Amino acid sequence: MPQPFELPQFYVPYPARLNPHLEGAREHSKAWARRMRMIEGSNIWDEHDFDSHDYALLCAYTHPDCTGPQLDLVTDWYVWVFFFDDHFLDIFKRTHDMAGAKAYLERLRAFMPVDSTAAIPAPTNQVEEGLADLWARTVPSMSRDWRERFAESTQALLEESMWELANINEGRIANPVEYIEMRRKVGGAPWSANLVEYAANAEVPAVIAASRPLRVLKDTFADGVHLRNDLFSYQREVENEGENANAILVFEKFLGCTTQEAAEAVNELLTSRLHQFEHTTFTELPPLFLEHGLDPQSCMDVMAYVKGLQDWQSGGHEWHMRSSRYMNGAGAGAGSADGPAVPTVTGVLAGPQGMGTSAARILPGLVAGLHNGLRAFTHVPFQPVEPYDIPDFYLPFAPRLNRHLDTSRENLVEWAARMGITREGIWDERALRAFDLPLCAAGIAPDATLDQLDVASGWLAWGTYGDDYYPIVFGRSLDQAGAKVYTERLKTLMPIDGEPTPVPTDAIERSLVDLWTRTAGPMPPASRRRFRRTIEDMMDSWLWELANMALNRIPDPVDYIEMRRRTFGSDLTKSLSRLSHGEVVPDEAYRSRAVQAMENSAADFGWMINDVFSYRKEIEVEGELHNLLLVVQNFFGCDFAQSLAIVNDLMTSRMREFERVVAVELPAMYDDLALDAAARAALDGYATALGDWNAAILKWHQDCLRYADPKPLVPFPWQPAGDRLAHVPAARGGPAGGSAARAGAEPPTVPRVGYGPRGLGTSAARSAGVRAGVPGR
Repeated sequence: MPQPFELPQFYVPYPARLNPHLEGAREHSKAWARRMRMIEGSNIWDEHDFDSHDYALLCAYTHPDCTGPQLDLVTDWYVWVFFFDDHFLDIFKRTHDMAGAKAYLERLRAFMPVDSTAAIPAPTNQVEEGLADLWARTVPSMSRDWRERFAESTQALLEESMWELANINEGRIANPVEYIEMRRKVGGAPWSANLVEYAANAEVPAVIAASRPLRVLKDTFADGVHLRNDLFSYQREVENEGENANAILVFEKFLGCTTQEAAEAVNELLTSRLHQFEHTTFTELPPLFLEHGLDPQSCMDVMAYVKGLQDWQSGGHEWHMRSSRYMNGAGAGAGSADGPAVPTVTGVLAGPQGMGTSAARILPGLVAGLHNGLRAFTHVPFQPVEPYDIPDFYLPFAPRLNRHLDTSRENLVEWAARMGITREGIWDERALRAFDLPLCAAGIAPDATLDQLDVASGWLAWGTYGDDYYPIVFGRSLDQAGAKVYTERLKTLMPIDGEPTPVPTDAIERSLVDLWTRTAGPMPPASRRRFRRTIEDMMDSWLWELANMALNRIPDPVDYIEMRRRTFGSDLTKSLSRLSHGEVVPDEAYRSRAVQAMENSAADFGWMINDVFSYRKEIEVEGELHNLLLVVQNFFGCDFAQSLAIVNDLMTSRMREFERVVAVELPAMYDDLALDAAARAALDGYATALGDWNAAILKWHQDCLRYADPKPLVPFPWQPAGDRLAHVPAARGGPAGGSAARAGAEPPTVPRVGYGPRGLGTSAARSAGVRAGVPGR
């Protein structure tokens, strides 16, 4: 069969090494697979299939330094997980048996007890029998923390196969953001990362296991493994098996490009994720070690884990180049008796091919990844940006405003003056009124009381002011240490159980204390702790932005999207919305794929609105790097118009995903978890509130003066004082907070709005279409 595309030149910066216990693992794994009935009699594999896949070779490459017994056990785990994948395909994906698949997966939970003394049921098939055997052999040597992490990632790997099955049944191809998020769970690389801890004899200390650097390392590792696998497995999965969970297919559909172009784009993203892995290792781990006071052995364990992840990337690539399971000839001809052919590299960079020669092929991969890695640091700030029209966003929700809006506007001005926000030289009263943050709060919470609306407006003002404050006070001086100290002090102003706090000394501290007391005071401690975490995450995201600015580094696309939800305050919005649910919604519903997909797709649409409206101010006036249009231009090497079209398409796909989740996945989740009427009503209201939130975000951007024109309304410290009323600095933070429920509406006509006069008495100067479908103008 002809190959659908030529494999790209991969960035593989580390040589693959081979474990000396390979042959022993081959013999052991075949004997184990036979004992588990995975070869003869399974109707899934025969001996030829098993030998040609050569999972022992995969594990010998990905774990080159572990002992023979460890390699045997790790290889058995991979035999099991690949058998599960093929078994699930044969029994459920081909037959589209959703009910049977759900029951099959739910039963597997019982075979992974965190308590090693717990009883398990009798296995009824090869997957259950293999899991029971492997779990019993693995967990005695690992801590309870590791067991919990490994059980969670194994369960996610198994359960998210339902997402793939649902998409196959619907003939649906995911959008790129959804695909990356879900592929981590379906593809199992987080599960592989847990096994790296076992094989490297290096558990990640529990105190940092959930930190951003360790999360990013695991996520970038997972994305690298999965994107590479998608490139090699496209022909088998898409052309032979009818799969639609493949990154190349996702890019083909989203970009409307050829298979070859999509493959090149996927490889670019793979390279970017590997660079993010390296960047996190060298710039974020050392400060993390110091922050938590890790002892030398713990630091060495983390670095051994990092090395293990690197070994896995290189070894996994080498195995893909050799396994008959995948397309790896790249049109270069048939393989020899020793294995399939590897891609042909021509010219002076060509090196030896064959077993044990991977180190000699590093140079081509380094050259291939060089441009991708360097271009993120070469942006010239303060580039002029021509005026542009705002696209006609697809948004099937119309804004609705709170009746207390006018009163809340005046209350916010008085509160901000009392807190000192308009007296520190960052904002003044005129700028605060021009930003009109209560307008956004009034749309987010159209049915709130005046007190509730004032609190929501206060949180918007605090978050937006903080997002302006950090780059002005700490960004221009590159004072990252000062920003870190200041941020840690802010966190102490949000007590959980009445512990003493410092006396606030400036506007951000005073306003935070005031808002925390009014909002978190009535909460039970557990809710207060969760709420505090969302605010801390937003503060930490401001530090992440400062670090990129100090390096003049445009973020990796995936890292940017995931961090942008925090810098925009989306998590704070989510937390405030959930406050109205009380205790009626169980945690397992919040953790479900349906709710998480609903939240993330709505959040992404909101912050993308902000990036589109604020692009000219951020790029031309502020020299910003954190804007999706710039990230897209850097990644694809395209111009502004193309990046705007790509972002608008992504916004549309995220909003349509939101609609689909609310219409299809939420009701299915209600039934799966047997939620009562109160929980269903609360989550239905939450979905409506997220629609209100996006409608409010758009209306606020259209009507406030913060993004109307890139000429200054409030000076930065380096600007003449005479410009005070001529400049409003754009904030990526944007609004965050509020909640309300409203029934859905027909999609309004969202006009194409250019930069023109804004404010009272200027409507005649704008297109008549601006007012279409926007109540209250």
